[in-house]
Amino acid sequence: MLKLRAPSPASWLHTVLSDFDTFLVDHANCERKASATALQLAAHYPNRLELVDAMLELALEELTHYRQVYHWLRQRGRQLGPDSKDAYVRKLAAACRQGSDVYFLDRLLLAGIIEARGCERFGLIANGLPDGPLRTFYDDITASEARHHGLFLRLARTYFEAETVEVRKSELLDLEAQVMLELPLRPALH
Repeated sequence: MLKLRAPSPASWLHTVLSDFDTFLVDHANCERKASATALQLAAHYPNRLELVDAMLELALEELTHYRQVYHWLRQRGRQLGPDSKDAYVRKLAAACRQGSDVYFLDRLLLAGIIEARGCERFGLIANGLPDGPLRTFYDDITASEARHHGLFLRLARTYFEAETVEVRKSELLDLEAQVMLELPLRPALH
């Protein structure tokens, strides 16, 4: 599993819970983009059969989460909203190295790290919500994100030597902590 270098600031949860409807719109967009990313990986690396199998399953699961968040929005009298550029993801993606093998490794590890941060933050939300169906939903999403970041790490170890994975994982985890702590807080997953 991936161990993040820094926890999210406590004020992040307050920011999210104080504007939860805006957070839900962002959450829906994140699930849609996660599904699209999984499909892109499958399409980009069709000869890596274990990856393709895993990404097709992941894309379906993320799309199911998108639909579930959409239903929560509808129950609250809200609707899906426009997507905004995610500075967190963009800054992390900028760290991808050039060259087919190292780029592939970086994509797998960054996807896992992003899922790990999502796992941490969805868990914070679940613990911050009162008992009820919405809290149960976020408990379930937290468990899914834990499986997802483990999946990306396992895939990296499938296609690359363990030492190579560990060295780059450490570098990217350091970067992720720096990026996460530098960004302004907003009612969004990242």
